[in-house]
Amino acid sequence: MCDFLEKFKCDDIAMESAGDYWVPVFNVLESRNIHVCLAHPKYTKPQKGNKTDVKDAKWICDLYMCDMIRPSFVPSKDIRDLRKLCRYRTKLTNTITGEKNRALNCLTVSNLKLDDVFSDVFGKSSSSIIRYMLDHPNEKFDVTPFVDPRCKTPIEEIQAAVDGAISPAQAVKLQACMDHIDELEAHKKHIENAVIDLSEPYGDALELIRTIPGFDKNPFTAIYILAETGGDMSVFETSKHLSSWAGLCPKNDGSGGKIKSRRISKAGNYLKPLLVQIANALVNSKDHPEFVSRYRRIKARHGHKKAIIAICRMLVTAIWHVLFKIEPYTPDGYKKTLLEDRPSNKRKHSCNSVNRQ
Repeated sequence: MCDFLEKFKCDDIAMESAGDYWVPVFNVLESRNIHVCLAHPKYTKPQKGNKTDVKDAKWICDLYMCDMIRPSFVPSKDIRDLRKLCRYRTKLTNTITGEKNRALNCLTVSNLKLDDVFSDVFGKSSSSIIRYMLDHPNEKFDVTPFVDPRCKTPIEEIQAAVDGAISPAQAVKLQACMDHIDELEAHKKHIENAVIDLSEPYGDALELIRTIPGFDKNPFTAIYILAETGGDMSVFETSKHLSSWAGLCPKNDGSGGKIKSRRISKAGNYLKPLLVQIANALVNSKDHPEFVSRYRRIKARHGHKKAIIAICRMLVTAIWHVLFKIEPYTPDGYKKTLLEDRPSNKRKHSCNSVNRQ
C-alpha cells in the first residue's frame, strides 16, 4: 500500500478511526513519514442508504479535499505506548478490586466479619489470619501473634470476628481469589516499573504537573495526566479546547429559545474519573480555598455533581497553563478572577435596586 502511494506521490491520507483496526495501518503509514489525518467516524458519516466501503472511501476523500474533516488528536508514539500501559494498569486495579469483593463475600457468608475490625481486610494482619484459616480449616487459634501492635482494635473483638467456619466450597473460592490477587499485584508492579521507565524523559513536565494541588500525592497521577493529554499543549489553542477535548464542557444544544441539553460529552473516559477523584479530595481540603470557594458557590445553585465537574475544569485549565507557559502552579490567577468578579456583581445589584425604585 505504501509503495502504491509513493508511486503516485500521495503524501496525505485521510482515514476514520474504527475501534483498533486503524492502528496497524496508521503505524505503517507513520513509519513511512506519510501525513495521516485521523477522523472520528461521526465527522465522516455519509448519507444513509446505498453504502459500500468504496463509496465511503470516496466520500472521505471528498471531505478531506474540501477541508471538512476535523483531525483527531494523536500523540507521539512514546506517549501512545505510555498511555496503553497506564490504561492497562487501571484495568488491573479494577480487576483486583473485583477479586477483593469476591473474597470479602466468602468471608461474610462464612460469619467471618474481618471488615468490622480491620480498616483493610487485605492488609498484613488480616491477610495472615485469612491464610492461616485456609491452611488450618475449622481450627480454633489465637489471633494475637498475627495482629500488628499498632492495630487499634482490641484483641477480644478480633478474636470474636474470626469465630466462624468456612465451608470447603467457600475455602476453595477464597483461596483462588487470594492467589489471583497476589498474581494481579505482581503483574501490576511489573507494569508500574515499565510506566516509570517510559516516563523518565518527561521528568520536567511531570514536576510541573505535580505543582498543581492534588497531583503530588501519588507519583502515577501526574504520569496519567501526561499520558492522556500528551504533554504538548500547543495542540490545543486554549485551555477551553483542552476542557472540551476532555469532555468537561456542557453542550450548547438549544433551539427556539429552549435548552434541550447541557450534558457533558462521553469523552475522557480515563481522564475524567481521575480528575473527579482529585476534585472530591480538594473540596474537603482547607489548604486550597480557590477550589473550595468555587465548589460551594456552584453547589448551592446546581448541586454536587455539576460543582465537581466545574472543579475538574479548573484543574484542566491549570494543567494547560502550567504546561503551556512552562511555569509552576500558583493560585493567584483564580483569586484575581474572583476579586475582579465581585465589584461587577455589586454594581449589578445596585443598578437593579435603582431600577426597582
